[in-house]
Amino acid sequence: MATNVFVCNSFESLIPKSFTFSLPLLPIAQKVPVSTSPPRRRRRKSAIVSSMAQSTQNPVVLQKRVVIPNKHGEKLVGVLHDSGSKEIVVLCHGFKSSKDNTTMPNLANALEKEGITSFRFDFSGNGESEGTFAYGNYGREADDLRSVVEHFAGENQVVSVILGHSKGGNVVLLYASKFHDIRNVVNVSGRYDLRRGIEERLGEDFLERIKKEGFIDVKNEAGEVKYRVTEEDLMDRLNTDMHKACQQIDEDCSVFTIHGSADEVIPVEDAWEFAKIIPNHSLHIIGGADHRYSSHQTELASVLLEFIKSRLQQQDKSSTS
Repeated sequence: MATNVFVCNSFESLIPKSFTFSLPLLPIAQKVPVSTSPPRRRRRKSAIVSSMAQSTQNPVVLQKRVVIPNKHGEKLVGVLHDSGSKEIVVLCHGFKSSKDNTTMPNLANALEKEGITSFRFDFSGNGESEGTFAYGNYGREADDLRSVVEHFAGENQVVSVILGHSKGGNVVLLYASKFHDIRNVVNVSGRYDLRRGIEERLGEDFLERIKKEGFIDVKNEAGEVKYRVTEEDLMDRLNTDMHKACQQIDEDCSVFTIHGSADEVIPVEDAWEFAKIIPNHSLHIIGGADHRYSSHQTELASVLLEFIKSRLQQQDKSSTS
């Protein structure tokens, strides 16, 4: 099983330059100079040409609120960035986050500029969506994503790419392993071993405490309860086997993992584990990027666009051949 790996910034000294890439900034439509000497008619034509050039390079994108019911009758709220393309990229947020978190709108805006429609939404129990927040919910969130995919299929549109950040990365991989109808999956900083990272939030003795009390309240520095973890929630996470799930992803499903080398929440080693077991996989490490890509949002968008544009072009060629 071949895995393509791309590394940026901090690893440059270890690999050939050809492995590091970034997309150029989108060109800005230049104004066509209007001369004052020609007749009025000539000036008007030049102005029209300038206007057409700007509209071509800056497509009109409609943003509208979309509400989709999930299988439990809860309303999932999202924002559709409609550029007019039939294909849609669905963006999935991470743990205790939402569709309005920095990364999701940034990626949607980057896709907009390329004329690619996207949809960012809140999982049930998060953001504006109905439902109760739960610590686990990995399978349930994959079902939420299924409801979104089916909704757009009913609208005669095609979800060509699903992307998830952090916990959302796990959700899109679980979706691919279960439903087998999406050919392009982007895992941004997902966790390979879900047994890890629990102590940091719940404490070293979390198993003893939750067995005794039945729940653990996670509090902020002021002592206020942020959320409650029940024993059922904890078991949902511990029983979610990403290794087994990834082995069930179809070989014709292209999985692209992006991870920051300075991720302080989920270690970059997890990305390499995904690369070992997913049949059709590419990996891109962004040097110096933390878990939220705080200083690397532009680079994250560029890497994503490179993958999506390449995959959509391949699909177009396949459909016309």
